[in-house]
Amino acid sequence: QLVESGGGLVQAGGSLRLSCTVSGRAYSDYAFKDYAMGWFRQAPGKDREFVATIDYGVSDEATYYSDSVRGRFHVSRDSAKNTVYLQMNALEAEDTAVYYCAASRYMSVNAPAYEFWGQGTRVTVSS
Repeated sequence: QLVESGGGLVQAGGSLRLSCTVSGRAYSDYAFKDYAMGWFRQAPGKDREFVATIDYGVSDEATYYSDSVRGRFHVSRDSAKNTVYLQMNALEAEDTAVYYCAASRYMSVNAPAYEFWGQGTRVTVSS
């Protein structure tokens, strides 16, 4: 299971940190460390869009961001805690959405590549 937390209401220019904790063995025999993790978001009336992804591995973890968040958001993971984070800075009203974390066997910007999804956490940025 993937459980997101950390969403809420914030003013434009502010920051939030989202967390996604992975528990259980619902993702077959692979461990958390074997999965790339992604963040996606869905704004009202819009399609789900890619935000960020982080590869698996102990060192030299690769990350990738959408153009709209690069330089403002930072994704990281703590394998000891089975948790992935999304630090969001300089938030804008356009960042308002439900944010989802997801797990995939490889890094991808495409939602269908992700096998397991959380239920989402809502972020609202007031202007």
